Amino acid sequence: MRDVTRAQLRLLDEGGRGALATVIRTTGSVPQVVGARLLLTSTGERAGTVGGGAIEEDVLAELRACLIDGKPRVIRRDLGGDLGMCCGGRMEVFVEPIEGRPRLVIFGAGHVALPTAGFARTCGFDVWVVDDREELNTEARFPDCTRVLAEPAAAVARIAPRDDDWLFVVTHDHALDEEALDVFARLPHRYLGLIGSRRKIFRILHRLHVRGPLPPLDRVYAPVGLDLGAVTPEEIAISVTAELVALRHGRPARHLRAVDDPRLRRVLDGELTAEAAAAIDAASIED
Repeated sequence: MRDVTRAQLRLLDEGGRGALATVIRTTGSVPQVVGARLLLTSTGERAGTVGGGAIEEDVLAELRACLIDGKPRVIRRDLGGDLGMCCGGRMEVFVEPIEGRPRLVIFGAGHVALPTAGFARTCGFDVWVVDDREELNTEARFPDCTRVLAEPAAAVARIAPRDDDWLFVVTHDHALDEEALDVFARLPHRYLGLIGSRRKIFRILHRLHVRGPLPPLDRVYAPVGLDLGAVTPEEIAISVTAELVALRHGRPARHLRAVDDPRLRRVLDGELTAEAAAAIDAASIED
């Protein structure tokens, strides 16, 4: 029991994700008591047990499913009839998702980063701000945030990226944005958002493609945010935070993301310039 509690507290402190199974009812001969728990983290670590054998494997499958869909559930098993276990009793197990305070790392401390940090903190994120400009990356501007006074690439060791991290690249320089994308898209993360127009995104990805293999883009959202028509820094921050919330809860939304845009493939293949691709209708490419 204590091992599970310690592992759960550590998971919450580190902002990780997991799923917890708790035995809530038993009848007859069963291998565990009411209250027994089994924790499975998103990285595959386990703590505790609900009895071992076939019931444990069955519950682990439900824990893995819970990690994917984030939905709690009650499973009921006849240990003899359903699982062929010799003890023959019945067990009910409650499975629930466990998620610590997620970490959002914002690369940049400018006019969009400022409201984004505030909105994200209000929505429960543990916000880190990475920017080497001492006059902007201050406690007064970013209260209750962890501040790292460094450029993105120089902050890798300090940040120590994790699989459950949310990353938002919004620096004051296109070259820094490009470098941050190239470095951090190759490191553990759950989400990486990059601010900019489609033309800027196409240009950056084309340059990275020319220099060598592109980093994985399956969790890259560029341009960042939802399609809300945002213009001001505050509106853009709302668009970005809304995207984080939608993805965190697995809800459908209209993303600005263009990494799957058919125009990008033609830019990477050298058939179109970034400027020309951004100027034409994506539907005409698909047709």
